[in-house]
Order: sequence, then C-alpha cells, then structure tokens
Amino acid sequence: MIDPSEPLVVGTLRPPEVLRPACLPVPSGLGRLLVLAVVFVCAACGLVYELELVALASYLIGDSVTQASVVLSFMVFAMGVGALLAKRLRCRAAVGFGAIETVLALVGGGSAMALYACFVWLDQSRTALVGFSLAIGVLIGAEIPLLMTLIQRVRRQDAGGAVADLFAADYVGALVGGLAFPFLLLPGLGQLTGALVTGAVNLLAGAVLVLWLFGRDLTPRARWALLAANVLALALLGAGMALAGSFEQAARRAVYGAAARVAEQTGVQEVVLTGGTDAADDGGTGSGRGRKGSGRPLELYLDGRLKVSSDNERDYHQALVGPAMAGGRHGRALVLGGGDGLALRELLRYRTLRSVTVVELDPEVVRLARTDPGLSALNRHAFDDPRVRVVTADAFNWLRWQAGSRGGRPERYDVVVSDLPDPGITASTKLYSQEFYGLALRTLAPDGRLVVHAGPPLARPRAYWTVEATLRSVGLKTLPYRIPGRPPEFSGGADRPLAPVLPPARPAAGAPAPAVAPPDGRRYWGFVLAARRPPRLAAAPDAPATAVPPQTLRADAQQAARERIPGLPPSTLMRPRYAE
Repeated sequence: MIDPSEPLVVGTLRPPEVLRPACLPVPSGLGRLLVLAVVFVCAACGLVYELELVALASYLIGDSVTQASVVLSFMVFAMGVGALLAKRLRCRAAVGFGAIETVLALVGGGSAMALYACFVWLDQSRTALVGFSLAIGVLIGAEIPLLMTLIQRVRRQDAGGAVADLFAADYVGALVGGLAFPFLLLPGLGQLTGALVTGAVNLLAGAVLVLWLFGRDLTPRARWALLAANVLALALLGAGMALAGSFEQAARRAVYGAAARVAEQTGVQEVVLTGGTDAADDGGTGSGRGRKGSGRPLELYLDGRLKVSSDNERDYHQALVGPAMAGGRHGRALVLGGGDGLALRELLRYRTLRSVTVVELDPEVVRLARTDPGLSALNRHAFDDPRVRVVTADAFNWLRWQAGSRGGRPERYDVVVSDLPDPGITASTKLYSQEFYGLALRTLAPDGRLVVHAGPPLARPRAYWTVEATLRSVGLKTLPYRIPGRPPEFSGGADRPLAPVLPPARPAAGAPAPAVAPPDGRRYWGFVLAARRPPRLAAAPDAPATAVPPQTLRADAQQAARERIPGLPPSTLMRPRYAE
C-alpha cells in the first residue's frame, strides 16, 4: 500500500493535485502490473478495431489501399484530438477512463455491424467509415494521458520511466492484437462477432481497473453509474453476438437478393453461392440455359463481386478459351485462377487436350466446384477428369517458382488461360503486371498462346488497354477482342457494387448518359490474346460445335481495335496503373 503522507516525486508531466497517491486494494507493485496489463489489453483491442475497419471497408467498398489510408489517416489524427481533450479529465482520471472504455467498447465493438448495415441499407459506407475512424481514434487517443496519470498515482516513478513502461505495454499489446485479428478472430469468429467480442474484452479490462483497482477513488454515485453503464454495455454487446447470425443473413439477403445457399469466409475471401437449385436439370450440358420453372440462376460471388452467373457464363468462358485453343497445338494447358471449373470445362471439351494444370489460390472455391450440386453440374464435374491437376498457390508465386527457382527447365504449356479477378481490384494488380506476364511468357511453348480476361473495355477502357500494353511490353504480340453480354454487376472493378442483383439506376430526364453505357446499349467482356507471333482468331479442328463463332469474335476485335488508347505505359509491381 502507498503511504498517503509520503511525497510522490514524478517529474513535471502532471500537476501535483492530479498525482495524489491512490488507495489500492493490492500492493503498489502488483497495482502497477495490473495497470500495465490493462494498457496491453486496451492496445490490443484498439488495433483490432482499426484492422476491423480496414478489412471491412476493403471488403465492402473495395480498393484496399485507399480504404486503409482513409482509416489510418483519420484515426491517427483523431487520436491526437483525443489526447488533447483528455487533459480536462486528468483530475478525475479513474472516472474518465472508465467512461471512455465503456463508450469505446460500444463504438468499437459495434462498428463492424453498423458499417455493414450502412453499406447494405443506407449506401453510406464511406461516410460511416470516416465517422467510426474519427470516433474510435478520439477515444483511443484519450486513453494514454489518463493511463499515464493513473500509473503515476500507483507508485513513485520518474516521468521518463513511466512513459517507457506505458508505451512498451502499449506496443506489445498492439502486436498481439494485430496478430490475433487475422489468425484468430477473423477465421474463428468472423468480422461481426469478432468485433463484438473485442468490445466485451475491452469493457471488462476497463471495469476491472476502475471499479476494483481504483474503486476507492470513486464516489458511491460515480461507482454505481459506471457499474450500470458497464452492465448495459455488456448486455448490448451480448445481444449483438446473439443476433449476429440473423443480422448477417438479413444483410446477405438484402445484398444478393436471395438467401445464400452457401456463405463461407475462407482464408482468402468471402464465397457466396445463391440460386442454382435447378442447375442439375440442364442435362449435363454445362450451359446453364436449361433451368426449369422459376428457379434462380446460379450465381457465385467472391468478396461481394459477381464472378459467375449461369445465365451468361457460357459465352464468357467459351470466348475466353476458344481463341487460345486455336492456331496451334493445345495438348497441355494451364489455367491461372478459374477455381470454379468453368474455364476448365471448356478446355476439356477439346479431344486432343492431354493435361490441364489449374492454379487456384483458394482451395475452398475448388472444393465447392467439386461438391456443390449446382456448381459441379454447371462445370460438368470437370475436376473429376483424370487429365486435371489442381495446385493450391498464388498464381504469381507459382509462375515464379516454375520459371526458374527449381534450377531446371520450366514446364511449358501450349495454352495459358488467365481467368483472374478484374485488374481494377487492388489485390489483383500484381496479376496484371509486367513482371507477371514476363513469368507467364517463360512457361509458354514456342508457339503457345496466352489469353487474359482484361476487364470491361468500354466501362473502363484505360485499364483494359493498359493490360494490352503491359502484355506487349514483355515482347508478346497481342490481339484484343470483346464479346457482348457482360451484366453490369459482373466483377465490377475496384469498388464492390451495392446490391449487385439490382438493375442500375435510370438517369434523370435530361441527364447525360453514364460513362459505363456504350453507344449500342450493350456491355462487353474484354479479352486479350497474346503469343510470340501475331495471333489470329480462328477455330481449332476439334473445336466444339457450340463454341462462340470465330467470325463473331473477329468482328468485335476489329471494332475494339478502332477504340485503342495508344501510348499507355505498362503496369508494374512498383507502378500499378489500373486506377481509372
């Protein structure tokens, strides 16, 4: 116990009236350790709130670099504001800290659910993101000055030593919170429940410090008020945990327009399957055109972006695969991405194909493609074919390993199909870089062809032609082409579309047409065919009868060539150029 009559020398960071010794229920050494333990817990929780906002904003809004910059910038600024505001609470540091932790637990713990609700029902996710970043930053910034005051009241210590101890506990706690979020909370509890549990831990840590360790500093009225506030906050967080599942189902229904048959948060992305209950009735054609009754088409969403719709995927995948299979040998093929098995389905329809290697980052997508009745019927059980080999790896790293890290000659492929996410998505830019295509070139056979899904050529023309320029920069000859039929919500670039099943809003009378609307009213998928020699659009001798006709592709390729944007620099790892 501290002797109240003993003078306390602590330096000049706090006025003497703030630093009167505290009456603790434990020895001062143990009390000091308890304060540092609370600093550790609060720092861990604070970083989890920060990472939660970054992750959820990147998932809901898109463009992870921008969203991380917004969250970090506003939060750090707000922490400075909070530290200044906390100066007024130093004379009642225990009560002030208890109140701040109660509010922080509610705001931080409920931030994920509130941000998700703003995205789904209010279309105000960016405004909510800035608001929560500011609010959480102010509350976190106010913690440190108050904890500094409390730790100096526990035991005599010079100001420099107190600051060193406090920040050491803070930084170690931040490390633990930063590691716990991706490896424990996110995979184990999910974004919504993980944030609520973090809020509860934060609340309990603050309550133990204030109501027990510094409880004798509180007036009876303050003690009961804080206790009631903590019980209410804990009840609200508990109710949020109990309702998180129902809330998430309702939000998914609002976003996807139907109940999700499958909704999984894998280690890579959120995977959602809707509809497709009649997919098995298409007679095994894989066309998705044989749906009966009023059943919804099968739709596969990855991180909220529509990746596959059984209504129109056949045109996309046949246009992707067909040109690359023509013009030379195609005994060995490589698919980069394509874990849904639909590009693989089209490749396997060529009789002379001997082997296919599929490199997919997310094994859960492949598992669904094998086992889900709707998706496996759509891909005609392609992964059961003995010619298929599946590799779970990042496409860039796998190509790099193939191209020389093993010390021998790399495997060569007659056809390489790049069925990867849109280049406008930040996480995908390295898969559309000069370095990536240089590695892909080393795996091509001398007369091999590489085909790339390059995004919508009319909705985002600069990104599309940057893909073509990047392919040419590694020495490949290119042939850009396109086909109509792309739905407006298909792989919509950097931003995740809101409620993608809904049609786009009609412009007001007299308003100019939106940039994404082409002159003929149609939307297009864009592709680029590349080879060491100038490629051409033709049909292979063993091409399936249902393939997209080459004359259709040639006509669209001629129109696409007239819209070329010349002089674009290539995109590289250090200088991505796909932002519109």
